[in-house]
Amino acid sequence: MNDLPNLDPEHLTVRADATPSASDHAPRILLLYGSLRERSYSRLLTEEAARLLEAFGAETRIFDPHGLPLPDETDAEHPKVAELRELSFWSEGQVWCSPERHGNVSGVFKSQIDWLPLSIGGMRPTQGRT
Repeated sequence: MNDLPNLDPEHLTVRADATPSASDHAPRILLLYGSLRERSYSRLLTEEAARLLEAFGAETRIFDPHGLPLPDETDAEHPKVAELRELSFWSEGQVWCSPERHGNVSGVFKSQIDWLPLSIGGMRPTQGRT
């Protein structure tokens, strides 16, 4: 496997008895990052995490926070808000990566969390996924 030069391919082999049988598709993982910089280290780390997850057989999607409005700035039907909500429901697991700002996640990342609905149909979109 040339695109993961620091990993020994034998470590990527998954035993047949370690594979869950309850699903007819690969695990669906949503990755969120919290920086808008052109050379964002949290984005680069998120992209690398996606490559590793895909090497282990997961299906991944990365949400791009560019253009996501601040909470309460617009309604929940904004296209970026709807995209984030749909990706959250699509996912079965999530990976969150944010730069640290004064001991907390970045404002960009917090906005993503704030736009995730607290509950729809009695279930949080992040329940059992983060």
